[in-house]
Amino acid sequence: MALSTMIYNHLPTTSQPIMNKLSKIHGLAHQQVVLDRPQTKTSNRVSSLTESLSHLLHLHLETPPRTNIHQINWNLYGEEKLSTPTTSPKEVIAQNWQDMHASSNWESLLDPLHPWLRREIIKYGEFAQATYDAFDFDSHSEYCGSCRYNRHKLFETLGLSGNGYKVSKYIYAMSHVNMPQWLERSKLAETWSKDSNWMGYVAVSDDEETRRIGRRDIVVAWRGTVAPTEWYEDLQRKLEPIGHGDAKAEHGFLSLYTSKKDSTRYNKSSASEQVMKEVTRLVELYREKGEEVSLTITGHSLGGALALLNAYEAASTIPNLPVSVISFGAPRVGNIAFRDELHQLGVKTLRVVIKQDVVPWMPGLVFNESLQKLEITGTLGWVYTHVGTELKLDVRSSPYLKRGLNWPGFHSLETYLHLVDGFVSTSSTFREEARRDVALVNKACDMLVDELRIPHCWYQLPNKGLVCNAHGRWVKPKRDPEDIPSPHMQENINVHALEAGMQTQDVLETLLSV
Repeated sequence: MALSTMIYNHLPTTSQPIMNKLSKIHGLAHQQVVLDRPQTKTSNRVSSLTESLSHLLHLHLETPPRTNIHQINWNLYGEEKLSTPTTSPKEVIAQNWQDMHASSNWESLLDPLHPWLRREIIKYGEFAQATYDAFDFDSHSEYCGSCRYNRHKLFETLGLSGNGYKVSKYIYAMSHVNMPQWLERSKLAETWSKDSNWMGYVAVSDDEETRRIGRRDIVVAWRGTVAPTEWYEDLQRKLEPIGHGDAKAEHGFLSLYTSKKDSTRYNKSSASEQVMKEVTRLVELYREKGEEVSLTITGHSLGGALALLNAYEAASTIPNLPVSVISFGAPRVGNIAFRDELHQLGVKTLRVVIKQDVVPWMPGLVFNESLQKLEITGTLGWVYTHVGTELKLDVRSSPYLKRGLNWPGFHSLETYLHLVDGFVSTSSTFREEARRDVALVNKACDMLVDELRIPHCWYQLPNKGLVCNAHGRWVKPKRDPEDIPSPHMQENINVHALEAGMQTQDVLETLLSV
């Protein structure tokens, strides 16, 4: 299965009605963003889009000098990097976990970026990346839209066992909003689900990791989405109430988070109900054991939006639970009242953004939190606004990334994690001792310089998922029975394994023998 289909084409379109509105508010958008001029010929569509964005946001398309970048001897690069581990030794942060969990909104930890915090950001980013790496994007598969692996082997298969967490529950979502490509659909008549998609998971730190980080950490990781250019145009005008005050959130995000239907197999309960039931259960389970518990919610793109909705609900319903959100390339979610209520609830949010990524500008390309700086009367209840503290990265800081316009590459989560790994401060060069494998950047895009000789969009199943059968014919294989989605069996495994202290494989064998 080639994952070139999972490139995130979050390109906004600019229709004539929008242009008419923008002409009346000239001067409100003063964001100065410098994008590199593409070195190759672009399509008319991209050229038109670039010109439109340039006019709307005063973008300057020029190639800045490559300053503050250390020189690399590419002939020696392979020998030096390939013989070193991809991770640094883990530090014990038990005495400082409140700081890492934003007790002071990460004050004095971001610029320069504290190495302990860098590791934690990458850890949660890899949890979000797992939702892409394990997702079945193949529209010709009967399991399109599901996770390719069951919970008990997800982290092991993806190489994340070393992070010290165990997955306790998968989350499924559906939407009543008719918006294109929010959920992946199989082209086959007989499929595992006609309504739902795997949207993420809940995990919890094991005993060793709990001792290292100083508390029992519950993680919720939300998956992003493949979306067409019209996706963001549809998000510009539709805010709906959330909670009991003046807070409002984008209606599409809310629909995906709260939709359910009795006739479905996986969404008789909504994503909201699924995740809150599991988080509440885990909090009660470990609090009864006298442990300190935290909740960290992460996601990329649409997943970052769902993470904020999840944090709002968790902080509203579970007393005295430290809740943090670490999002990557996430859009705006709600209005100013939504942001203020999150602050009042004590939710700490770290938004990691790339300067050249257009997705964090959406929705509210023009009407956004910047209007608060102007003397405008009224509550601004219709204005989208970002939440929390921002860590801003720049593609041009890395000597490993190509220059030029590359929207999918700018938005790729692997690009984000690469830049976090190399970030020291806004005035420093890219970190020479950064250890994360740079080849990961090109998993689903083409961002790495040619000198590295890493093929673009290389992450795929062997032979694109086909296997040669006993008759010499290439066919799509059947999934292992344990990897076929089964909500009833997964629920039983979840309850038995975590509460009875049994190994997941033992529970699976017990259930299959019944």
